[in-house]
Amino acid sequence: MDRKQCRASIGRVSASSMIDTHCPYCAMQCGVSLTIGDGPPLLAPTDFPVNRGGLCAKGWTAAELLDHGDRLLSPLVRKDPGDRTSPLRPADWDEALDRVVDAIRTSQHRYGPDSVGAFGGGGLTNEKAYALGKFVRVALRSASIDYNGRFCMSSAATASNRSLGIDRGLPFPLADIAQAQAVLLVGANPADALPPSMQYFDAGRAAGARHIVVDPRRTTTAGGAHLHLQPLPGTDLALANGLLHVAIREGLVDETYVRDRTSGFDAVRATVAAYWPDRVERMTGVPERDLRETVRLLAAATSAMVLTARGAEQHSNGTDTAQAYLNLALALGLPGRPFSGYGTITGQGNGQGGREHGQKADQLPGYRRLDDPAARAHVAAVWGIDPDELPRPGRSAWEMLDRLGTDDGVRVLLVLASNIAVSAPHANRVMDRLRALDLLVVSDIFLSETAAMADVVLPTAQWAEEDGTMTNLEGRVIRRKRVMSPPPQVRTDLRMLADLAGRLGRGRYFDDDPRRVFDELRRASAGGTADYAGITYERIEAEQGVFWPCPSEDHPGTPRLFTDRFPTADGRARFFRVEHRDPAELPDADYPYVLTTGRNMQQYQSGNQTRRVGALTMALPDARAELHPDLARRHGIADNDVVELRSRRGRAFFRARLTDGIRRDTIFAPFHWGGSSAVNALTNPALDRHSRMPAFKACAVSIARAGGPDDTDLLTTRAPNPASQ
Repeated sequence: MDRKQCRASIGRVSASSMIDTHCPYCAMQCGVSLTIGDGPPLLAPTDFPVNRGGLCAKGWTAAELLDHGDRLLSPLVRKDPGDRTSPLRPADWDEALDRVVDAIRTSQHRYGPDSVGAFGGGGLTNEKAYALGKFVRVALRSASIDYNGRFCMSSAATASNRSLGIDRGLPFPLADIAQAQAVLLVGANPADALPPSMQYFDAGRAAGARHIVVDPRRTTTAGGAHLHLQPLPGTDLALANGLLHVAIREGLVDETYVRDRTSGFDAVRATVAAYWPDRVERMTGVPERDLRETVRLLAAATSAMVLTARGAEQHSNGTDTAQAYLNLALALGLPGRPFSGYGTITGQGNGQGGREHGQKADQLPGYRRLDDPAARAHVAAVWGIDPDELPRPGRSAWEMLDRLGTDDGVRVLLVLASNIAVSAPHANRVMDRLRALDLLVVSDIFLSETAAMADVVLPTAQWAEEDGTMTNLEGRVIRRKRVMSPPPQVRTDLRMLADLAGRLGRGRYFDDDPRRVFDELRRASAGGTADYAGITYERIEAEQGVFWPCPSEDHPGTPRLFTDRFPTADGRARFFRVEHRDPAELPDADYPYVLTTGRNMQQYQSGNQTRRVGALTMALPDARAELHPDLARRHGIADNDVVELRSRRGRAFFRARLTDGIRRDTIFAPFHWGGSSAVNALTNPALDRHSRMPAFKACAVSIARAGGPDDTDLLTTRAPNPASQ
């Protein structure tokens, strides 16, 4: 279907309308206005408090997705049921849902309730994330649910919960960054990942702030910093312990704050005594003088922040690494001080809200624990079921995916807002397990690499075609508004879940109206850590978003946390002693280099959306592996050559980009591409023992020249098209 035909199939709210809503991409959730008329949809930024008129290239082109010719406009099923080699063909909703329900009943009869599960996403609205968690526990009565946020925020969330008593990515508004006199930014590149946020970093530097960036690459963000520390990937924890060692040795710890507002520091003090600067330099490659300057800058500033992101967290010791930086921030007395504190930068559009309301295997709405009897009783009462009907906690994301199709694993899987064939670690293993399923069902707007493997594909509404709320990286709950109607044969995920529940005899528990679902979410979250009870659609509209926790409608919301106390039993933050451990996989003679992964500015997540936008693809048509010129010369590689990277799990091809801004022992590759450039065919699924986060950011690889600049046949990265199935 071409763009004109797709446009004709999309309903309009009115003949010509302009409505303020929010960008569909990252966790900033920038304010935009969308104008719908007789021609293509038109998008422009608004002066929303988060982006203040700024917008990145992805945001500017987001409206192109609304009438894209690759859009899924009807359900698809395999021509020959059970045979995934047969083509996908259009079907009506009755036939598609009948196939799904028959498979659910058959599987649960043979293998039990937990043999049917769901995998969600951090891009779902709060309403859909909540409904999906409820659907699995109430309609399926299954424990089998997790989501792609387990691959994103889980380590920092675990560390924040155990140390601060709460997980909210930024415990202060994003704009506070502009007022911080010193910022330590660890494993983050907001200039590429969250470009509109750079106005706050830039404003701070213009006012004299000193920024220190920790990254093995000289990224755009690092290039503008006062100081750039380039550790070996996997050594961030040792670096943090070394920084705290210097703070203690030089008398820079805020002893009054530590005494009055924290507990557990003595054990941490004893642990970091072994991380003397010259030892840390040998472990990390960061010079002693830079360790000392970093700590002195943070301690001397009247306002300072320590911000971490995936570069520090996506490791087999990611929770402990985040904890080490939390320890540093607490020792310097930062959390709760004006324009200061510790925060972690959320990536996915609803990465914050998506982890609060029940998509995780061990979680109930409001950030409640599924194994807590009081939490079970509260949520069960809201849902109108007996607490004993709720399943126990299930397996985490990778552990569930690794057992797909086995006797004790999930046999029928429903996937929403996630492209796990590209985004999961050890992707070849994941695709093998997806093939082993009795039935794979995928709900999406386009035929992703995962949807192309499915038995049933369900077309869902896009960001501008449904109402709902999102929670951005600051904990600000915003409203994404319906601007246009979805195509006639496209349903919202809320309706799809309600329809499935009805066919399973549990329809009375479900609703497809976003406002009513949100009101139920408010009741379910009331009294929980992530308390939305006082947030309404009307308040969101009037106040340009409301910060949780907000326990009542007369509560102002909480833009800044920890000003008086921490939400722990005794009101104190907790130090935890943590020790450096080597990455789960170290380089050796066969795989002599460290591969680390990350983002490019032009693409988003698995690229299922952005790889279909012409302007973005033209700006960056191929996945590029960054390597140092010295490493390239060693292997006879020139700029723009095609290179092959191999790990113990697979191989992938990239176009080489030579830069002296990366360590000589490290290779960087982006994760936005599938096909032969799927970097997650290489990554290690070794899990963090606390968060169950896989080790995306460090694995051992080899590199070889595979072809010259014109050998583009090795780079098969185009997103699937439904017409080709």
